[in-house]
Amino acid sequence: VRLQALGGGSVQPGGSLRLSCAASGFALDFYTRGWFRQAPGKEREWVSCITGSGDGTYAESVEGRFTISRDKAKNTVFLQMNSLKPEDTAVYYCAAGRRCSVDRNDYAYWGQGTQVTVSS
Repeated sequence: VRLQALGGGSVQPGGSLRLSCAASGFALDFYTRGWFRQAPGKEREWVSCITGSGDGTYAESVEGRFTISRDKAKNTVFLQMNSLKPEDTAVYYCAAGRRCSVDRNDYAYWGQGTQVTVSS
């Protein structure tokens, strides 16, 4: 099982980025996929998750700005991030688990992080 997160970078406030998380070793629709982030000096926090049936949920801090989606054929999950703010700066991690949860302990598989920096 392998998750590979891509798409991080630097952007000005108000800008957009699209993260992707490609999976290998298991079927996308068998697992819930999630995104977490960790800013320097802070705990890793849940951002969003999407179930095998395509239902997405979001943290209040990103609701209305971020959109999670998935491509079953490519076994890939995406996180479209719009209207980015400096407080969105963090390392973003994708994960896979059995249920959509805000608790990182519910996710058995993790990808490497990708840095997102929002700064003017």
